[in-house]
Amino acid sequence: MNRGSSHVTILGGGLAGSLMTILLARRGILVHLIERRADLRSHPLSGGRSINLALADRGLHALKVAGLYEAVVPLLIPMSGRMLHDIDGNTQYVAYGQREHEVIYSVSRNGLTQLLLNHASRLPNVSMQFDSECVDVNFEQRELSLTQHTTTSVIPYQQLIAADGYHSVVRQHLLQSTHSDASDDLLPHGYKELTLPAGSNRQHQLAANALHIWPRGGFMLIALPNIDGTFTVTLFLPFDSNDGSPSFSRLHDHSSVIDFFSEFFPDALALMPNLASEFLIHPTGKMHTIRSTRWTNDSNAVLIGDAAHAIVPFHGQGMNCAFEDCIELDALLKQRPFAEATTLFARQRKPNADAIADMALENYIEMRDTVRHPKFLLQKELSFELERRFPDRFIPRYSMVMFHHAIPYAIAYERGKIQTQILDELTSHANGIDDIDMAIAGKMIEERLPKLASVL
Repeated sequence: MNRGSSHVTILGGGLAGSLMTILLARRGILVHLIERRADLRSHPLSGGRSINLALADRGLHALKVAGLYEAVVPLLIPMSGRMLHDIDGNTQYVAYGQREHEVIYSVSRNGLTQLLLNHASRLPNVSMQFDSECVDVNFEQRELSLTQHTTTSVIPYQQLIAADGYHSVVRQHLLQSTHSDASDDLLPHGYKELTLPAGSNRQHQLAANALHIWPRGGFMLIALPNIDGTFTVTLFLPFDSNDGSPSFSRLHDHSSVIDFFSEFFPDALALMPNLASEFLIHPTGKMHTIRSTRWTNDSNAVLIGDAAHAIVPFHGQGMNCAFEDCIELDALLKQRPFAEATTLFARQRKPNADAIADMALENYIEMRDTVRHPKFLLQKELSFELERRFPDRFIPRYSMVMFHHAIPYAIAYERGKIQTQILDELTSHANGIDDIDMAIAGKMIEERLPKLASVL
């Protein structure tokens, strides 16, 4: 973009928009950031919707590129594995990886967004505008129509980066203007966010360095630690059911909520004294997968983050994927004019966005159900052993996604399919790791999985 315009308008002041602002402004580009909500730094969002997130290697890498890693570290709580809770209150710890650095981090969405906005606001070539909702886009005239309180105004833009989320107005107008479309798949399961309070002296009441999961087959409860000693607890459950099985439609009053948690999550209920009142107040969230056929108008506008590719949260990659969008787009803009860079960005990035969308959906089944089965634990153990023996060919899919930012999502997805076939074949008649013929395993891997260096 050194050969094009030096002024960019970014629509959306959330995580992706604020990081994109920093990346561009650090290179001397004038950036105008527009956010429809009030300034999060003076008007924090209330609880009930995605108040903490999982930050993994891809997101960390993006923050390092932006020079923000050291500033973010105090907000992070490392989680080195899953703590599985069975119906009787017994727990089992399952590590995410087998190396010291293979952890993910719980981070407050509000806290991280505030930090990014603060850093962006200190850059001299950044201006910010809040309480301004975009209601129309004219790509030919390069104009945005903004509503602020009761007043509508039209402002010009030179180049537009839309980070305005799942409900993206820019995406809607982009698809209309290019006669394109997008799929919007609503998951039949919703979510409800709750709080597990801190104990005495602000201590965590559960193990702090794990992501806690109560898998129950068709639904689950999870808990992520916060730096104040609390946990953000999220129930994932079908909206409705025809066979009388648990669903949100059946949890409509104090007694039904308490009875449900008493039956399925008694150990969590014992630590959550305000559960029922919080449950009935907080909204039930919806989860969508957006696959847009167009991310750019090949001229002056481009979509990033959820505006282009919203995904369900079960791989903890929504924020990480959006941050990866930012650094990849910024790298292209350093070398090419805006129209060329954004067109190339969309072409290169969409296969990876589609891949992580599929993996996120698959991971929901794993988290709520598969982790309960002995075969899962055997395959987990075997995958670590194969990684130790064949590190240049076999890396567990979860590890490729979470701990290896240099491996594109699409490659992780395709190699993961092959690795699953190998694991299924090797464990089909095995009861333990000692039953696995490692010579056969090695032959399978060498025949089916080329060295990673040759495909990156």
